[in-house]
Amino acid sequence: MRFVHSFFPSNPNYEDGRETHSQEPETGESKMKSTESIQENDRKTHTEGPEPKERKRKSDESVQDKNFKKQRKESIALGQESSQSEDNAKITEENIKQLFSRLNLNLKCKLQSQDFLQVTSLVLQRHEPCVERNLVQTFIQQLLMMDYRARYTQIKERKHELNNHRTSVLDTRESDAFDDIFGSKIHPLHPMDIQMAVFLHADYFLRQLIVTKLSQCQYAVPLLVPNPFYQKIEFPLWTFRQIKKSWKLYEKNESKSQAIYKAETPMVAFFRLSEVSTSKSQIMNSLINERHETFFHRHCSGSSKSCVLMDGVVEIAWYCPSGEKTDKFTDCVAFCNLHGDAQAHETQINILTEESSINVVILPHLDRNHKSMTIVEELYNNSKPLICLLTEDESVVTEMRGGKYKIGLKDRNKFDVSEELRRTINECLSKTMSKFKLSDMVKHSEVKVDENDEDCKRAHEMAKQMTTLLENNELSKIKETFLPCAGKLWHNWCQKNKELHRPQGNNIEMHNSQKQMEMFKIREKQKESGVTTFMKMFIEKLNSSKDNEKLYFIRWLGFLLDEYTSEDLSALHHKYDQKWSKVLDLKKEHDKSEQSEQIQLEKMSEKLNETQFGLEHLLREIGQIYESHESVKKGKVTGYQFNVTSLPRLAAELMVSGYPLELMDGDAAHVPLIWVKAVLDELIKILGDQRVFVLSVLGIQSTGKSTSLNAMFGLQFAVSAGRCTRGAFMQLVKVSEELKEDLNFEYLLIVDTEGLSALKLAGTSTRHHDNEVATFVVGLGNMTLINIFGENPAEMQDILQIVVQAFLRMKKVRLTPSCMFVHQNVGDVTADEKNMKIRLQEKLDEMTQLAAKEEGCDVECFSDVIKFDIKSDVRYFAQLWEGSPPMAPPNPLYSENVQELKKAILSHASESNGVTLAQLRDRIGDVWNALLNENFIFSFKNTLEIAVYRALEEKCAKWTWNLRSAMLDIEDKLHNRINNRQLDKVESIDLENEMANTTKKVNNCVKYYFEEHKEKDTLTRWRLQFHEKIKHLQGELVRDAKQRLDDIIYQRDALEKLVDKKTLHEKKLIEKTKKLAFSLKQKHLDENELKTEFDEVWEKWVSELAGDVRPFEDINIENDVLTFLHEIYGEPLVRERFTQFTNINEIHDFTTYVNCIKNSNGSKGLTPYEHASIEQLVHNIIHQTEKHVWSKSVAKMGYKTSYIQEIEQLVKKTIKGHMCNCINYEFKKEFTVDLILFMCRKAGMMFEEHHHLYKEANDPLIYLEKKKPEYYSLFQGFCRGATSAAIFGSLISTKLKEPILQSVYNKTAYDLAGEMRMNIPAFQGNRSNLEKHILKTLAEEEDVIKFIEYIHYPRDHIENFIKARVKEYITGENSSALAIMKTNIRHKEQRVNTAAETATDEVLSKRGDVNMWLEVFSCCLKDELEFNKERLTGDSFQEITDFELLEEVLKKELCHITEDLNRSLKNASDINMTMFRKQPDEILIEHFCKCCWVECPFCGVVCVNTIEGHPGDHIAPFHRNCGMTGMIYKKSDNLSCSVCTSAVASNRFFFPSDDSDDKVLWREYRTAGSEFASWCITPDLSELPYWKWFVCRFQKDLEYYYEKTFKGQIPDNWRSFTKEDALESLDKYICNEKLEEICCI
Repeated sequence: MRFVHSFFPSNPNYEDGRETHSQEPETGESKMKSTESIQENDRKTHTEGPEPKERKRKSDESVQDKNFKKQRKESIALGQESSQSEDNAKITEENIKQLFSRLNLNLKCKLQSQDFLQVTSLVLQRHEPCVERNLVQTFIQQLLMMDYRARYTQIKERKHELNNHRTSVLDTRESDAFDDIFGSKIHPLHPMDIQMAVFLHADYFLRQLIVTKLSQCQYAVPLLVPNPFYQKIEFPLWTFRQIKKSWKLYEKNESKSQAIYKAETPMVAFFRLSEVSTSKSQIMNSLINERHETFFHRHCSGSSKSCVLMDGVVEIAWYCPSGEKTDKFTDCVAFCNLHGDAQAHETQINILTEESSINVVILPHLDRNHKSMTIVEELYNNSKPLICLLTEDESVVTEMRGGKYKIGLKDRNKFDVSEELRRTINECLSKTMSKFKLSDMVKHSEVKVDENDEDCKRAHEMAKQMTTLLENNELSKIKETFLPCAGKLWHNWCQKNKELHRPQGNNIEMHNSQKQMEMFKIREKQKESGVTTFMKMFIEKLNSSKDNEKLYFIRWLGFLLDEYTSEDLSALHHKYDQKWSKVLDLKKEHDKSEQSEQIQLEKMSEKLNETQFGLEHLLREIGQIYESHESVKKGKVTGYQFNVTSLPRLAAELMVSGYPLELMDGDAAHVPLIWVKAVLDELIKILGDQRVFVLSVLGIQSTGKSTSLNAMFGLQFAVSAGRCTRGAFMQLVKVSEELKEDLNFEYLLIVDTEGLSALKLAGTSTRHHDNEVATFVVGLGNMTLINIFGENPAEMQDILQIVVQAFLRMKKVRLTPSCMFVHQNVGDVTADEKNMKIRLQEKLDEMTQLAAKEEGCDVECFSDVIKFDIKSDVRYFAQLWEGSPPMAPPNPLYSENVQELKKAILSHASESNGVTLAQLRDRIGDVWNALLNENFIFSFKNTLEIAVYRALEEKCAKWTWNLRSAMLDIEDKLHNRINNRQLDKVESIDLENEMANTTKKVNNCVKYYFEEHKEKDTLTRWRLQFHEKIKHLQGELVRDAKQRLDDIIYQRDALEKLVDKKTLHEKKLIEKTKKLAFSLKQKHLDENELKTEFDEVWEKWVSELAGDVRPFEDINIENDVLTFLHEIYGEPLVRERFTQFTNINEIHDFTTYVNCIKNSNGSKGLTPYEHASIEQLVHNIIHQTEKHVWSKSVAKMGYKTSYIQEIEQLVKKTIKGHMCNCINYEFKKEFTVDLILFMCRKAGMMFEEHHHLYKEANDPLIYLEKKKPEYYSLFQGFCRGATSAAIFGSLISTKLKEPILQSVYNKTAYDLAGEMRMNIPAFQGNRSNLEKHILKTLAEEEDVIKFIEYIHYPRDHIENFIKARVKEYITGENSSALAIMKTNIRHKEQRVNTAAETATDEVLSKRGDVNMWLEVFSCCLKDELEFNKERLTGDSFQEITDFELLEEVLKKELCHITEDLNRSLKNASDINMTMFRKQPDEILIEHFCKCCWVECPFCGVVCVNTIEGHPGDHIAPFHRNCGMTGMIYKKSDNLSCSVCTSAVASNRFFFPSDDSDDKVLWREYRTAGSEFASWCITPDLSELPYWKWFVCRFQKDLEYYYEKTFKGQIPDNWRSFTKEDALESLDKYICNEKLEEICCI
């Protein structure tokens, strides 16, 4: 006997979770209905309960009396109800306000989507009870994750209120028992109140999102909503627009998928009349899904009597069959549920009964005269089927008359009742029924439709205007018609671009030029195709609309486009699925017809792709309009009626609004790089260069990648069948303010990708494409989620190998993303989790070894490739659905898994700095450009790393300049001390101590830069290298300075005798002058007579003093050279060569100078390469000789014949070194002799010039003659009777004139060098920036000779450029050199005056003599200038005692001297460049040219590394045409047109040596020898207009210079580049300004 369980409770006052009014004493309406119920019960008791006698008497009463009494009772009841209704309304209003207050909702401020579509800290509080103020946030967040338990959030007790209450009770001495026991209490929040409060408080977009998620959770959604604030009933049609339902018909075996707002389905309306004992919602749940609470009811967790917002709400849910026999209903059926007593909601009941197909009413036992019977009568007499569920009846289903049924509920089994009701509904549905359509509900004027909002209406009209244009067009042709730019033209361009990056043929540049021309023509066609009316309207609407209206417009257009295409797409998908099944069956049977079916399948796939038409395609078209505009030459008329350059901003604004941006075009399998970068640039302008954490996802197609992302972050990536992601999309997710403190970024950037092993354009699976997608998204992501479906590692093998290979590539290019594996659909893995992880680890290691072989690297396990922990970086996801779709709700365990994964991602992210949007923009370009080339690792160029390194070099240039400047000042100071005989020895430690402060500051700057820079992680790899560089420079500066100072000490000591003689002569001259003056003092001679007397004795004095010194002789260097060479090479040869040799540096053909052995062709004669090699040798010797001559201090020490021998040895040694690498020829003696003669002649001219300066400074006769005016002035003073103090002061000032001037020149050199570093753009930054300005100058001057010098002798040219710029700066009209010099003169005057004051003070305080004064004075000036006090000491001025007068005269005379000096510097031309001890250009050359000078073995471009002998590869920002250096094609006279950066991407060969037939693949150039192996030449197809313009502009000059030809080798498009293009390209390829952003800390 079966046990019959009474499912339906017998309590007559408990219904539908909260609909029982007796449970709602706190609400107004509930109270009113409760009173009515009591009155009704009283009436029943009075009429049905009396004795039989009473009944008889009553029956005799007249009908009139009965009616009178009835009317009287009703009027009394109505009066009571009216009064109670007003009271109850006030109570309800208060309850609603209290509810919103508890939920922390501001009635004046609507909730918006962006408030919740962000990463918040609530993710970390998953299992903790929620406080009331966070309920709204928690509810929405859980709903976004499709967690249907969002309704059942556990609420944290309000302990503080309870405690306060308890305290108040304890503090009351006389407590009231009633108040304590039955007094006020806090009612729990009803789950549906939370949902409805959020709904009512949300803006229309958030409402739409909430309703969509409720529907995904298989919950009923609001259909008619009484708004308590406006007393209107709302019909939220807008909220249904995103809901799609899918179902399958069993009998027809037909699948349907439709937007629910336009689905025509039967509708079954449920409502109750009066109070009932049974839960209506529970009955409905048993019909739809007995395992899920579609409608909330009284037995659900959290249900309470305190619900205030559900009364009068109509909810709707749909039953969707799965195509199985067990389906409850054969077609999709809508179920509507009116909450509350229907008789109290006239508008709702009228609408429902009009729209319904079947009405189901739940009734208690009613009296015939009960007012609810009016509604029952109307329903009963209506033509629509009616099913009455009687709560107090036990009968089975009974058909009362046609289409009218009743079913008893009392004490009946739940299953039986549900089954009877289901059969009855199906029976009714089997007949012809009216259909319900959501969009038809707008006809009811009683309700407020949300889509009547003005912004929404305008946007709808705009979207309809656009879609009207699509009518009467074949769907498969619609893209071609309305989106011409993004169709075949774009696909053709993509194909050409791939061909461009994988060059074929013999002439690479010709191939590349042809492809670029073809691509350009395609761009022109794109531009010529213009903007269709459809797209013009789209762009105009986006530009003109307000923000809210724009969002509506985008949504409306998406809905309407889906509506337009869905029917055809559905049919095509159905046909495609059938064909696909047929192909699979044929494959299994190995049927030959499978191939023809496969071809048809691919055609269907193409048509399916052509038919898809959505917003992403419109944005793709916009992207191509923009790219074509940017690619075609400026100046061409566009014809557009809008600003094309504004298009990226439109897309950026959509991204900020939450729309994804297509990153990789899935149809073309290509990244529209120009467009994507432009959009990101605009995004940076809108948001700032924010930091983002890039999270990408990879996995097999249809493994739930997009679904999990949507659940995790509330995104809306396409997930429905047939709408799988194509290509890659990226979407921004904001990080909430409270989480920004824990994370180092402001946004998450999610990259969703198409499935690996997915059907490509033609339906075929290609591993190469999968590798591209995997490498691309792994390269972009800070973290990559790898989605795996199922538990079998063998089935994962393909995806694992692709993923491992992608990560291996990242390791080799020094990108370090992290990863997590997500196993989807594996159920409960607790028991076997350990074994599954072991199997995964084994498979990963196995795939790593396979991938390592393919990539050519040595790794053994996956953890060698990437930081990976199998314990924490593998996640298992439960099945998505809790049951079988389409009626199954999402699995709560799946939502939990999503939440835990989100927490793990954020935990990883908190350890990362992410990337800035600018870095992401560059990374996208880097990864994609490398992927376009077949060898990713070889082709990858890390723009960020390069930029950070260049910025580091910029900083390093400043640090090194600071060190050099400090050492120059120290060296100048010590130089003065040495010559002032204040210093006799310099130790390295002394120099280090002097440098200590500057060294400390620089080291601190270096430390701060590496530790605090925003790119410190990238900088780490160079930290040690640059620390060593700074340390090395410090040591080098100390060593070089010590060497120079030691040389000065040596020179001083070597010239000591000469100096002592000068000093002695000067002392004697002072004495003689003084003696002569005193002897003539009494004769009162006039000025002429005094001059005559002085001239007579002067000649005598000079003869007397210099009589014992042999006069200096002039040198004869030519004679020294010939004499020396005669001894080595014989007089005949030397004499012959001396009369015949020419300027060897102007020779280009060295055939006559060599004996050829054999060249690569087997014939004797020098190859062009060998000629160039000898020319370079000559140039190097010239450079070394000049340096050698400058190293000899001939001007101070004089000339020695041994210098000629040193030059001869230098030349021979260099030639010998050159010959070590030559096997095809040897030099004749004539070459060596001619070269030595040339070098000696060049050196001799410099020696003679310097020796003349030495002679002037040290020949006694010349020296003393120069001193005559000085001593005559002294003589005059004595004769005039001036005091010794005055004369001595005047003498000192005279002696100071030259030292001051020399010191000013020395200081000015350093100041000018520093100023020029700041003011001359060419000198700002590092050498790359300097070269950019040199190239600009060359192009502007168009002097081919200078170009040739730059190409072959770059160092010489750069040094000459620096010298020219320095001279121009110093001697120019607006030069600041004079101002600097005059400032320094003033400074020196002040220092001398200070020294005089100090000396006077000290002598007076210590009562010293004049020698003491002189000692102190010179000591104060020892660091400032050279001042030899020895020439003034002695007995000549011992009588001086008036030191204040001495000081006064000195200052006065010094003032005259400085005025004279200033007057002598009126014009820049007055500056004597030879007086600089160290020339300003020499300082700058030392700064810029102490770097790497290694040249590219192909094109001759110089490495830009600023460290001489740096570790690692040589690099250059861009290379150039190889023919410019004379490179030719083998066995021809044709100069090469190849550019190394494009050649290395090809499969062509080159010959490393002219004398060998060994050839090497360009892409394997590093194997050609050490000089090739040390260069990093990354494939780069940049246009490089500069050098292409140069080759075309100077083609004839180059051909003449090399005696070769470019015949037929120069591509035509090279000639299109102008000089303006060339100059503009320099800023693009060597842009120093862009580095400033990265330099900022």
